[in-house]
Amino acid sequence: MKTDFKFSNLLGTVYRKGNLVYTQDGTQLLSPVGNRVTVFDLVNNRSHTLPFAHRTNICRIALHPGGQLLLTVDEQGHAILSHLQRKILLYHFSLKGIVSSLVFSPGGTHFAVGIGRRIEVWKTPAAPGSRDDAANDDEGGALEFAPFVKYRQYVGHHDTVQNLEWSSDSRFFLSASRDLTARIWSLDPEEGFTPTVLAGHRTAVYSACFSADQETIWTISKDGALFRWQYLPPPDSDPDTVDPEEERWRISDRHYFFQQDANLTTAAFHAPSNLLVTGFSNGLFMIHDLPDFSEIHKLSISASNIDTVSINNSGEWLAFGSSALGQLLVWEWQSESYILKQQGHFDSLNALSYSPSGDRIITCADDGKIKVWDTASGFCIVTFTEHTSGVTACEFARRGNVLFTASLDGSVRAFDLIRYRCFRTFTAPKRLSFSSLAVDPSGEVVAAGSLDDFDIHIWSVQTGQLLDQLSGHEGPVSSLAFAPNGSALISGSWDRTVRIWSVFARTQTSEPLQLQADVLCVGVRADSKQLAISTLDGQLTFWSLSKGTQEAGLDGRRDVSGGRKATDRRTAANIAGTKSFNTVTYSADGSTALAGGNSKYICLYSVETGVLLRKYTVTVNLSLSGTQEFLNSRLLTEAGPQGLLDEQGEASDLEDRLDRSLPGSKRGDAAQRKVAPEVKVPGVAFSPTGRAFCAATTEGLMIYSVDAGVQFDPFDLDVDVTPESTLKTLARREYLKALVMAFRLNDDRLVRRAYQGVPTGDVDLVVRDLPLVYLERLLRHAARDTDASPHLEFNLLWLESILRQHGRLLKDKQGDYAEVTRLVQRAVARIQGEIFKVADENARTIDYLLNQPRGGGGDTKAVDVKMRLMDEGRRGGAVDDDSVTGNVVWEGF
Repeated sequence: MKTDFKFSNLLGTVYRKGNLVYTQDGTQLLSPVGNRVTVFDLVNNRSHTLPFAHRTNICRIALHPGGQLLLTVDEQGHAILSHLQRKILLYHFSLKGIVSSLVFSPGGTHFAVGIGRRIEVWKTPAAPGSRDDAANDDEGGALEFAPFVKYRQYVGHHDTVQNLEWSSDSRFFLSASRDLTARIWSLDPEEGFTPTVLAGHRTAVYSACFSADQETIWTISKDGALFRWQYLPPPDSDPDTVDPEEERWRISDRHYFFQQDANLTTAAFHAPSNLLVTGFSNGLFMIHDLPDFSEIHKLSISASNIDTVSINNSGEWLAFGSSALGQLLVWEWQSESYILKQQGHFDSLNALSYSPSGDRIITCADDGKIKVWDTASGFCIVTFTEHTSGVTACEFARRGNVLFTASLDGSVRAFDLIRYRCFRTFTAPKRLSFSSLAVDPSGEVVAAGSLDDFDIHIWSVQTGQLLDQLSGHEGPVSSLAFAPNGSALISGSWDRTVRIWSVFARTQTSEPLQLQADVLCVGVRADSKQLAISTLDGQLTFWSLSKGTQEAGLDGRRDVSGGRKATDRRTAANIAGTKSFNTVTYSADGSTALAGGNSKYICLYSVETGVLLRKYTVTVNLSLSGTQEFLNSRLLTEAGPQGLLDEQGEASDLEDRLDRSLPGSKRGDAAQRKVAPEVKVPGVAFSPTGRAFCAATTEGLMIYSVDAGVQFDPFDLDVDVTPESTLKTLARREYLKALVMAFRLNDDRLVRRAYQGVPTGDVDLVVRDLPLVYLERLLRHAARDTDASPHLEFNLLWLESILRQHGRLLKDKQGDYAEVTRLVQRAVARIQGEIFKVADENARTIDYLLNQPRGGGGDTKAVDVKMRLMDEGRRGGAVDDDSVTGNVVWEGF
């Protein structure tokens, strides 16, 4: 089995904090998810997470107008410059301060960044292979050695700069600050221009922006005041005798958003359409048309404040982000419909489960919600909210259409994933909080265990009645699992035993397996012959299910331990809480086992040898507790660790100083969290194909795959690919290279010529070595050529070779190749129908000729025709003889 799994996607988290950015064409949305960035394709309904990660949560992102360079800055001011299309990291840099605003100029030559009270303008690094890069090479290649060059620094504000906005010609930019003012700055010294202060607001200014003609400036403050600024003479002067030197920026109009008990939190202005979008702390957003200030739309989309809003270039789609509940919305205001509506789990994940087909992942969390995620698109399909308390376990039935969940509210529920409804609820005779769950492979029996009781409850799925209560454990039941063949039920308990129950036998017997510590998790291999048991002392043991004897074992305390919290008095290697596995699962073939616990590591072991094959680090995000191996002594103060001190009372605004959180509470309410969430892995699961596994972590649902990474295109940077060079390559019998060059040029006639120029004996070699980035195009061309070309056997050879060598990939990525697979299926079905039709016609003709009366020369002629047809049929040839009665035509392939 392959073990080179790499991070491929992050589900379960769609927005954390920061700003949202659209791409230049407006079809993709970039959202910060913790210390990573997720790209949502709004047209193709897909999402993917960029592979690089920051050391803390991302607070600001900016995209170059060219659409290639992406600049991300975290909470500590560390910046990463990356290439968006190629998903590669280009450069690390530190801005040495907390960044509050970041934006590229429309021309793309500079970017402005607000760091506290000052503003810095930097030169934009050139993208590799771009025209700017070539120009920089002519100038001496300075940007290659110093990608970040500070151009100018601006000071004058007395409080944090909250927003920056460039003019359309990139000569000027506006800054809005918490010091109640907005200022106008010039990139380069302009004749007759001096930096201007726009004062008049009574609260912090959240946004300042230019109109399309740059003759008007709009400023918006926290109290909902909208001021219109124009370059005007004094109000009481005579327009004919006014001195031009007396003209300056003055307030020409005032408007107010009347929202009681709510403050303005974010605003965005679309200059070409004069569209103003504002978000408020009560979850309401409004759309106004300027300069008339006429209200176009108003809608409440969240239960908490809206943190950021973004408008695409066409002004049709509005993107909203709310960090309190992790919501991300894209709203088309003209049709009043949602383009995207996603929300992650509010609390930490507890468990997950793969569907038998591998295209769905179910997650459950302490917020009482069950979410169904599509692995191909990365989006949440449906959310179930029937449980009234935290959901602790979830499991699929064998057929994959029914989902079972266990909750702390004392119920076990069954959900229909076709109609998306709860159709059965199972309860115990007394109130219990269920913590473990197991489903019979037939889907007719469900079992649940609790930490409050020592019995195992078994229900019938058909009737919903309690069938039995299995007694025998002397401690809380921590884990349950049915053998895949349905022969036994395995239960693990804190009484240091694992019991094997024969629940379907005439007499329900149990065989206890004695261990040295409390049992935390039990996993069963797919062939129902072996058990994997994780205990509190960090041991991972493997037992024979039929014999009840231990076959192998390993000590995983040194592998899983790691990560020190600020309150820990011991080092990361000596903390007892991280020295055991809370979850363990087998791979599809049973050769490896995957385990995770309350640390930042996921361990992959070989079952046969007990060797640690790989050790995956879940996250390096320092915003989470438990990601550091060693604590920084500089963060230790006389009052304790700096991260545990409440600095909220030093805020300047009253609503920021108020503490609405419950005393001692870390979860369960929407209040602010004083303690950083701890990194842990409560659940891991392999996909049915074995080519990916997912882990439920504090960051979200992380997917690791062997197919991760950018697909290699050998001619991505080659400028010598022309039709003439392609034909010359084909003449030199370099068939694979010629076919790839033809695909690169995207010329149908050239592709057809290279495709048909491959000899039948080399088809398998070409298909085997073809870069995967061209697999979909080759399959599409073969399917279309099968419909239009008379070369029937040649096209079928291509299709057979593609499906034989890449069939597993086509199955694993059904969402990517669904359309082209349907084209192939349609073409093959049409050929099959035509062949059956011709065969039926030829069979009737042969029967007619064989039934001719014997006599004279006719008998000899019929026998000759029969022998001729049989001979041609054996050789796969074609018969077209006008002398034969019935006009027999037999097309071979």
